[in-house]
Amino acid sequence: QVQLVESGGGLVQAVGSLRLSCAASGSIASIGTMGWFRQDQGKQRELVASITQSGTTNYADSVKDRFTISRDNAKTTVYLQMNSLKPEDTAVYYCNANRWGYPSWGQGVQVTVSS
Repeated sequence: QVQLVESGGGLVQAVGSLRLSCAASGSIASIGTMGWFRQDQGKQRELVASITQSGTTNYADSVKDRFTISRDNAKTTVYLQMNSLKPEDTAVYYCNANRWGYPSWGQGVQVTVSS
């Protein structure tokens, strides 16, 4: 089982920046793709960005050129650098990790962007 702990959320003004971190522990061997999802009230959870073990990244169109996902050398911590934040980026952000096809989720961190 993989445990994920997120940090770095908070309140920021529009056009500001935040950096989210997610550390994996437990059965971390063979963790594959890791990523960030977000969910705003009344909306479905959506993929924000993902990164494979080899470093291939994927982004939602709404965050391209503003957000950057990265992963540490041990492949167990994933980061999300969020720049030029907009009020519509306000949501709870969840870390996700896949191991042998089974997903694990963090508890979520709130990101609030004020206009």
